[in-house]
Amino acid sequence: MYALGIAAFALCILASVAWHECGHMWAAQATGMKVRRYFVGFGPTVWSTRRPKGPDGIEYGLKAVPLGGFCDIAGMTMLDELKTPVEREKAMYKQAPWKRLFVLFAGPGMNFVLGALLIYGVAVTAGLPAVDTPPKAAVSATGCVADSTTKPTKDQPPRPIGECRPSPAAQAGLKFGDEIASVNGTAVNAETVIDALQNANGPVRLGIVRDGQQSEVTVDPLTSTKWRPTEDRKDYTQVTGPTIGITVGTIGVVNHYNPLTAIGGAAAFTWDLGEKTVVAIGQLPQKVPALIDAIRTGDRGIDTPSSLVGASMIGGEVAERNMWAVFFLLLAGLNLMLGLINLLPVPPLDGGHMAVVIFEKIRDLVTGRKDGPVDYLKLAPLTYVVLAVGGSYMLLVLVADIVAPLKLFN
Repeated sequence: MYALGIAAFALCILASVAWHECGHMWAAQATGMKVRRYFVGFGPTVWSTRRPKGPDGIEYGLKAVPLGGFCDIAGMTMLDELKTPVEREKAMYKQAPWKRLFVLFAGPGMNFVLGALLIYGVAVTAGLPAVDTPPKAAVSATGCVADSTTKPTKDQPPRPIGECRPSPAAQAGLKFGDEIASVNGTAVNAETVIDALQNANGPVRLGIVRDGQQSEVTVDPLTSTKWRPTEDRKDYTQVTGPTIGITVGTIGVVNHYNPLTAIGGAAAFTWDLGEKTVVAIGQLPQKVPALIDAIRTGDRGIDTPSSLVGASMIGGEVAERNMWAVFFLLLAGLNLMLGLINLLPVPPLDGGHMAVVIFEKIRDLVTGRKDGPVDYLKLAPLTYVVLAVGGSYMLLVLVADIVAPLKLFN
């Protein structure tokens, strides 16, 4: 199932790219431009057909390397060779600026639409995570309590040192999956429960939710020394205090919707996810050291970027566990990421072409004359730099995904 999940997610990524190119193609056709070719994949042509037949038809096809796709619109720049009267008449660079901007934005726009539709589908069928609500705390394990433990490492969890006494939590009747709703009468969640337990003195009253039923359990803690992660999660520090012998996990809070209320819920979730994606894109450069460390040490942080290969592997993980809501939310997030990255105002991305169109319009308004399309040869150095930097970054992420793949589950 893991392998099938990887293949399914990879196919969904390819479909998302093809959908992006459909946006460009349909917008170009709607605004009177000439679309010459629409292909899924790159490299040698595996299959193609022309519709309608003849030199003015569009060639549709598949290519051998399924790593993207393209929509060839006649006259995207002045450098484009125009071979037929129809191409010369309907060349993109001859069209009104609003038409060109509409066509350029339509590709990323289709990714936004697909992402929002996927989120809406998950909202109706499974519900959406409550983005503004911290996850609930839950008992993920009960174990014995030692006076101290060894310091944990990447390859070795902490081990007890000395005698290991029975877990007070287990003796009080706590079980795996019990939600910890309060500590000594104070409501807690996954973010606050550890501090609440460490600061508790004497017998601890725990508000527990099990199978929807609330109850209160009193636990007599023992004193021990443990290792807690530092704030930056890069090291551990020793903490001595009361312990009840449990490992705390999390339960995500899910909002459920009907088909009508899901519209607002999906819109809010899409907006929040889009904001987080913008922040993540802005942080990409500062993730380079973490990626290099991951390649060197094999220790990969969950907050590091992933390539399409790595994303497919994560898709395989969640498919293996039958977590299809997460599968489609990951795909939705990927579509938002693809759309937003393509809007960056640098060539050869769609946003770079849009920036050129806007520059031409502003220039003509300022000068009072029409000087024609920008000479793309002058933009070639910038394009090469962007391709070199972007290609190097993608290669770095790909190597990290192979050497130290991201894993959602241990």
